[in-house]
Amino acid sequence: MRGRPRLTGYAWLAVAAALTTMGLKATAYLVTHSVGLLSDALESGINLAAALLALVVLTVVARPPDEEHAYGHEKAEYFSSGVEGGLVLIAALSVACEAGRRLLSPRPIERLGLGLALAVVASLINLAVARILLRAARRHRSIALEADAQHLLADVWTSGAVLLGVGLVLLTGLERLDPLVALAAAAHIGWSGVRLVRRSILGLMDTALPPEERARVLQVLERYVRQGVQYHALRTRQAGARSFVSVHIQVPGSWTVQRG
Repeated sequence: MRGRPRLTGYAWLAVAAALTTMGLKATAYLVTHSVGLLSDALESGINLAAALLALVVLTVVARPPDEEHAYGHEKAEYFSSGVEGGLVLIAALSVACEAGRRLLSPRPIERLGLGLALAVVASLINLAVARILLRAARRHRSIALEADAQHLLADVWTSGAVLLGVGLVLLTGLERLDPLVALAAAAHIGWSGVRLVRRSILGLMDTALPPEERARVLQVLERYVRQGVQYHALRTRQAGARSFVSVHIQVPGSWTVQRG
């Protein structure tokens, strides 16, 4: 497999976006006292931790193979996405607890206009950075960047739900709508964390290549079957950006060694 370029520049972009959006959303919470916007601010804090972890992991992944890691360091990316999934679950639990308290003891939301404006700007930043990271992740097959991108996209959807809840409070005056939407956002954040953890575990367990990639391998092998070649024990696995394929090949006994 050809070496891929260093991807740490994308991780630095994610760090910058997390710092910016965390500041915007924290300010939005402080001026409005909306628990929904608090959930958004906490999620941005998780984004920052995840981006910093991805930066460290991508630095490790860029190292060449050595005597102790003959197959390279690509699997380190799965640790990044797994830890990020755990952090997401912690954030979801924190949001749910705070929303539950606010549901029992509603609190007026203040200065909604400014809070909404700040949250919208933060969401647009997350959306732009997520699209950049997702394109890079697909181009370079980086699960660490993909985890960051999917996390940011989940943050965008969560922010949309929060903005909807705050807007409904503004229109109806029903203060309990804010924590109810925050609970829904917590459930969404939690599910995102579960998916990240699951995918990381599968990657560490040497999951087979996706069906479409395995099909391309079979297409190559089938061309030789028509020439009398047989094969068996086809196995595939994926480690970060690298794909591994092993197969036993049997050629006709009449073939010369050179032809085989």
